[in-house]
Amino acid sequence: MKKVLLGTLLSVVSALAIEVGSIPPAVTLDGANGGNVNGSAWSSSMLKGKVYVLFYVDPDEKDLNQAVTHALKKEHFDRKSYGSVAVVNLAATWKPNAIIEALLKKKQKEFPDTTYVMDKKRVLVNKWQLADDNSDILLFDKNGKLLFKKFGKLSQQEIHQLITLIKSHM
Repeated sequence: MKKVLLGTLLSVVSALAIEVGSIPPAVTLDGANGGNVNGSAWSSSMLKGKVYVLFYVDPDEKDLNQAVTHALKKEHFDRKSYGSVAVVNLAATWKPNAIIEALLKKKQKEFPDTTYVMDKKRVLVNKWQLADDNSDILLFDKNGKLLFKKFGKLSQQEIHQLITLIKSHM
C-alpha cells in the first residue's frame, strides 16, 4: 500500500513539473507573492513573442551561473527577438527582503532590458517544481514552450547548447 501511494504521489509531482517540449501552466506573481520590482504583477504568460531566458535564483547562489550571464552578454542578441527575466527566490535566503528589493530596483535601472521579478513565497518552486535554494536556468521559445532547463551550475558544454538553442529559435 505504501509503495502504491508513494508511486502515485511521485507521478503527480512529476506531472506538475515543467518538461522540455511543453508549455508550463501560467503563473502570476503579485501582491504578497511578489511581482515585478516596480510593484506590478508578473505573469509567465508574458514569456511569448521572443525567445526568453529565465533565471530563477536564490540570492545566496547569485554567482553560481555567472559564466552563463557573461556568455549571453557577449552574444549581443537582438532585444526585439530575445528577452531575459531574472526571478529572485526571496524565500530561499536569510537576507532581508527590503535589502534585496532595493538591490533589484537598482539592477533594473542599470539593466533595463532584463525584467527583474521577486518570488516571495516559492511560487515557481511549487507550481513548476523548480529547484529551491539554487540557480535554475530555463529557455522558452517564442510560443512559450520550454526548450531547455537546468538546475544548478551549467557546464561549458551546456552554456554552448543554451546559446545554440537561442540562435536557432530567434
